[in-house]
Amino acid sequence: MDLAPKKSQSEITSAQTSTVEQRLKFFMQDVTGRALVMMESATQGHNGIAMDLVQEAFISLHKSYSEKSTEEWYPLFYTILNNKLQDWRRKEARRSNPFSLFRKINLDSDDEEAMDIVDESTPNPLHFLNQDVTIEEIQEAISRLPVRQQQAFMLRAWEGFDTQTTASIMNCSEGSVKTHYHRAIQGLKISLSHLNPYGDSSNE
Repeated sequence: MDLAPKKSQSEITSAQTSTVEQRLKFFMQDVTGRALVMMESATQGHNGIAMDLVQEAFISLHKSYSEKSTEEWYPLFYTILNNKLQDWRRKEARRSNPFSLFRKINLDSDDEEAMDIVDESTPNPLHFLNQDVTIEEIQEAISRLPVRQQQAFMLRAWEGFDTQTTASIMNCSEGSVKTHYHRAIQGLKISLSHLNPYGDSSNE
């Protein structure tokens, strides 16, 4: 016979909440740095805005998806973060051009011609360089890319999401992801070519 006192519902709820808070803490420690790099690049170096977007995404994740597993949090978090970034970009576009209220704002359209590209399942962010470069140099080169190319590159290369998951996060087709990612790689090769003067010049 189990003589241990039964836990009250409030104690159970408190324990579950504590577990969620602990998971969220570890999750935040894991993704915050990379998410900030992504948002700083997308907002052209606005650190304060980047921090706000990341923090708001964490809050939304906790409010709406606390019952999900940690593994499920990763694509959910970046989907939320992408939506918040797009909202911020629309507001900035309207602020800079009040007349944009009367027409649809095009933010790095995904309606580009899809390229026939063989996708890599596990891209390496430094695969296209024959020598190591600093994170700062890569981040600066990434910041010069169009935002959608930045997102495709960082979600695929840094977060390791597959094409299907990245397309879901970015709310676009898999073909668009492949195209954005391919163009990002080509752009980075050009931007960082001075660091890799003897690298191969073969096309992907």
